[in-house]
Amino acid sequence: MTDSEIVEKAKAFLGGKALEVANPSLRRIFITVAPGDLAAAVTALRDHMGFLYLATISGVDDKDDFELLYHFGNEHVCLNVRTRIPKSAPRIASITPVIPGAIFYERELQDMFGIIVENIPDPRPLVLPDDWPAENFPLRKDWKFERPEEKIPGGKP
Repeated sequence: MTDSEIVEKAKAFLGGKALEVANPSLRRIFITVAPGDLAAAVTALRDHMGFLYLATISGVDDKDDFELLYHFGNEHVCLNVRTRIPKSAPRIASITPVIPGAIFYERELQDMFGIIVENIPDPRPLVLPDDWPAENFPLRKDWKFERPEEKIPGGKP
């Protein structure tokens, strides 16, 4: 299946849910959807176009918003579903009912960006230690790293 055939099928199956469909280079397709349409769009891509493999979810801190990219792949193309959520209300619905393996990437979004993934089956921290300070999200641009005091055994206090 060619890129243009995939683009046309995506437009047909997603209809108005696809705010934008772009094919910037060979074997790369980007589909932009509203946050509320994400699960429905992923379901359509899975059921009608065979996009079953979610490689990862990327988060980008873009000043006032978070851009989320859901990277799907098949034997023909890398298809990326893009959505934006406001940083002031960082919430997105879980896609684990559609793609169960998404849970690990969604937990990572919670840990690293502080994005609340609604209805995630297991919201426990995945990447950060259990004693990590709340409201401290390492992939946000406003995060400040504070180096812990170094302690050398047998050294001067």
